[in-house]
Amino acid sequence: MFIGEYQHNIDTKGRINVPAKFREALGEKFYLTKGLDNSLFCFPEVEWKVFEDKLKSLPLTNRNARAFVRLFFAGATECSLDKQGRILVPQILREHSQIEKEVMIIGVGTRVEIWSLDKWNAYIDPDNISYDEIAEHMADLGI
Repeated sequence: MFIGEYQHNIDTKGRINVPAKFREALGEKFYLTKGLDNSLFCFPEVEWKVFEDKLKSLPLTNRNARAFVRLFFAGATECSLDKQGRILVPQILREHSQIEKEVMIIGVGTRVEIWSLDKWNAYIDPDNISYDEIAEHMADLGI
């Protein structure tokens, strides 16, 4: 399970150091793709397969389903760590997430998310997000 948040920098070649606590759980091969809220989603292979199966089961006749599937598959790339524990983030994914220098890498249970530090700070700003309001809506989801 992925938990916690870690601040890192992206180097001039587009590489990000993956937190040591996430490396083993990601495994030798994992997948990086466009995420929601201008983030990147990083799935270990087993979780990618679960997510992939859910996406494949969406109806081809549904316009929103087709768009959702395109979002995740078109931007996806297979990754592995280099000897220093880094991954190369393709330019198109850096542009999607507006990553330039500083990043926040967070654990979100079954996946890792990579955010521009500026975007992450804006997202968690108390003026933009109300944890109490979110908690109230979780009851609708059975939480």
